[in-house]
Amino acid sequence: MPLISDTLRRWNGLSPEQAKSEILPCCGSKAWAQGIARRRPLSDEDSLLAVSDEIWNNLNESDWTEAFQSHPRIGESSAPDSSAARSTNWSAQEQRAVAVVGDDVKTALAQANLEYERRFGRIFIVSATGKTAPEILQIVQRRMQNTDEVELREAAEQQRQITHLRLKKWIRG
Repeated sequence: MPLISDTLRRWNGLSPEQAKSEILPCCGSKAWAQGIARRRPLSDEDSLLAVSDEIWNNLNESDWTEAFQSHPRIGESSAPDSSAARSTNWSAQEQRAVAVVGDDVKTALAQANLEYERRFGRIFIVSATGKTAPEILQIVQRRMQNTDEVELREAAEQQRQITHLRLKKWIRG
């Protein structure tokens, strides 16, 4: 059995409100953060990720939307004012490849973001880690063909993947 990380051990001992506040930047949904804080103590990374998935998959659309809104648009450097500094930092790391592209690709991504928002009423969410800007542009163009229901599920899955990446960064300090 893996040893409990120092971060997880300390987090397990926090008050419910402190635990919720600390883990919130990993996802952006207050209901998710509250749910995961209630499931403490958690013993290791695997149990943390499993509980995260269970809670995420049982949230409603408004909770998912709240998480989506905690991200900056693809190609932008900052999230909405309500976003935590840690979340904004992680977003910048995740979008590193997008930040170094030419103006034509940045313009195309900005236009695709706007078209997506008009079509679906929320920002475009993709797990950008390891993806180039042209790849992300292809993904958003493909996803524009989805129905509303299919796209909501796709966005939720992308958020779940982002949350996993952030939880792993968080737990490892």
